[in-house]
This record gives sequence, structure tokens and C-alpha cells, in this order.
Amino acid sequence: MPSSMSRRPFHRVLIAVLLGLVTGFGFALVAGPARAAPGTRIKDIATLKGVRDNQLFGYGLVTGLQGTGDTLRNAQFTEQSLQSLLDRLGINVRDARLRTRNIAAVMVTADLPPYTGTGSRIDVTVTSMGDATSLKGGTLLMTPLTGGDGLVYAAAQGPLAVSGFTVQGAAEQLTQGVPTAGRIPNGALIEREVPGTFRDLPELVFELKNPDFKTATQISDAINAWSLSAFGRRIASARDQRAVVVMRGRQMAQTRLVAEIGDLTIQPDTPARVVVDQRTGTVVIGRNVQISTVAVTHGNLTVRVTEAPEVSQPAPFSNGQTVVVPRTEVAAQEQMGRLAILGGSDLQTLVRGLNQVGLKPTDIIAILQAVKTAGALQAELVVQ
Repeated sequence: MPSSMSRRPFHRVLIAVLLGLVTGFGFALVAGPARAAPGTRIKDIATLKGVRDNQLFGYGLVTGLQGTGDTLRNAQFTEQSLQSLLDRLGINVRDARLRTRNIAAVMVTADLPPYTGTGSRIDVTVTSMGDATSLKGGTLLMTPLTGGDGLVYAAAQGPLAVSGFTVQGAAEQLTQGVPTAGRIPNGALIEREVPGTFRDLPELVFELKNPDFKTATQISDAINAWSLSAFGRRIASARDQRAVVVMRGRQMAQTRLVAEIGDLTIQPDTPARVVVDQRTGTVVIGRNVQISTVAVTHGNLTVRVTEAPEVSQPAPFSNGQTVVVPRTEVAAQEQMGRLAILGGSDLQTLVRGLNQVGLKPTDIIAILQAVKTAGALQAELVVQ
């Protein structure tokens, strides 16, 4: 009787352990794919050829400034623009000497999104052309915005939003940001549409932002895998390292087709590249960078020369003269160099090896350049 009772807890424990293993294994199967590295959407790494923005620009005047506008005698184009504007309004000021400081000549720029209809609004950027010190508080008068073909596509007008400011006193001046540039949210009204529509595209071509043969092949394979399950046929082919061509079909509308393709995910391939900026000491190392095994040591030699001239005074009641005697002190100091072995097939190993040496960013740049010269850096080195 006691033996049977002692077996029951053991069986219960065994069953509980088995259930836990099965449940944990099932949870691992369910949670395993979720822990995988997420892919990148095609819409984030490629753009549709023919669907692009158009740049617009124009010349205008900003009024309402608090004495921070252009000096009309120094910026003659501002004075001529003001005179022409007043002439159009029936006010003759050709023989008058204008002294206002509340107006500034500006350039207005904007990006016209693709297939934007008449009556839509877009943001504009306003920048000063003359010697105005600030555009804060100003209002842009109606300014036509033209494209590269010389046609007017939008008209901009409205109060400026300027984030920078400048404050000046008798002996000090404080400036934060750029007070001579600002933006007008929804400040331009579209007056003309760009010719062409989405349906007029001759073909659907996805152009990669970072051209690469492997990435283009992955995009083509992902689209074909989706089209085989949706339509039963392949619709994509990689033309080169930059473009992937997609055939149109009658099974799905063209807009929905592009939307479905844009949501497909892949793992884009990146070239082995190291980018260094000597001005700021920035070093960016790509994921696929490899370094052949090399031994690196780095040390600095500092030579300090100090000039400390001394004045030699003659003895009292002597015929001597006061002279300056040069005195130079030279000191040399060399830091201890640490020898480290660099090499690895992944980014973590490379970074760990560089950290072992204990270097500053400028020293890392010098070492990377030397390793590239030695032929051990298996990547492209870009120096900005």
C-alpha cells in the first residue's frame, strides 16, 4: 500500500515534466519565427520608376518685418521689386527714396508630389537673398512657383514660421538657428497638374535606392513567390543591379498590385564598406566588413618646444647693457604602444579587436587607412 502511494507522486511529476517539455517545445515552435530578424519592405528600399517629385521655385517679397529686412541701398533688387509691386498697385514711387526696413527679397522653393491635383496644398521653404537679419514675423506675398519647363504650377503665400532668432545689444550678439530661413506649412496652392497619370506608365519598374545584384534578385524572387501563390505565374524579373521589372496583369488593379508588392519583405544585402570622416572623427563600419589577420601597434610621439626668454641685467655702476637671453626647452614624450591582433569574419570581432587597442576615433581612422594600404581590409574605404 505505501509503495503504490509513493509511485503516484512520481508519476504525477513525470507527467508534469513531459507536459512542460511538450508545451515549451510547442511554444518554441510558435515563438521561433517571431524572434527571427524582421525583413525590410520593398517600398522602403525601392521606388517606382516614373513616380517622383518635381521641384518648384520662385522669387518673392516678405513684408511685415520689425526693422530686420533688407537695406534697400545695399540690396537694389529688393528696391526694384518693391517699386514694381507698387507700380502694379497704381502707386508711383520711381522718384522717391525708399527707406523701409520691413521688407526682404526671398527665394521660395517647394517639392511637388507626384500626381497632385489642382487645389491641393504643399509646404514651401523661404530663404533670404539680401542682407536681412531675420524673417521672423514676416508674411510672404503671393509668389508664383515655376518648374523646370518655365510653367507656373503653384502659388505661395502666407505667414512664415521661423525657428531661429537673433538678439543684438551694444557689445554682444546672440544667434540661435538660422533666422533668415523659414517654412510655410501648406503655404502653396497647386494651380496646374503635372501631365501624365499613374495608368500612363509604360511599365512597372522598381528601382533600388542602393543598387545591388543580390538585392535585386531577392526582390524578384519575393515577388515571384507571391505571384505564384496569387496568380499561378511569375511576373517579375531583375533587369540589372538597379531595376526589377514587373509585368502587368488583369487579375488585379495596378494600384493594388503595387501596394501588395511594396509590403513584401526581404533581407537586403549591403556591400562591405567603411566610411570615415576625418573632420568629425566619425567611423562607420558596415556589417560585411572583414579584416585579414594582422598585428597592429599604435603609439604617439609628442615633441614640445617651449620658449622662455630671460632678461640679463648688468651689474650696478657698470657700463653693461640690458639684453634678452633666449632660452629654449625641448621635451620629447612617446606613449606606450599596445600590440594587438586584428582579424575576424564579422563586425563584432572587428570592433572587439579595435577596442582592445584602446584607440581614439582619429587613431582608428589612421589604423584603418594603414590596414587598407597593407591589403588586409577586405572592404571599400571611403574617406570624406
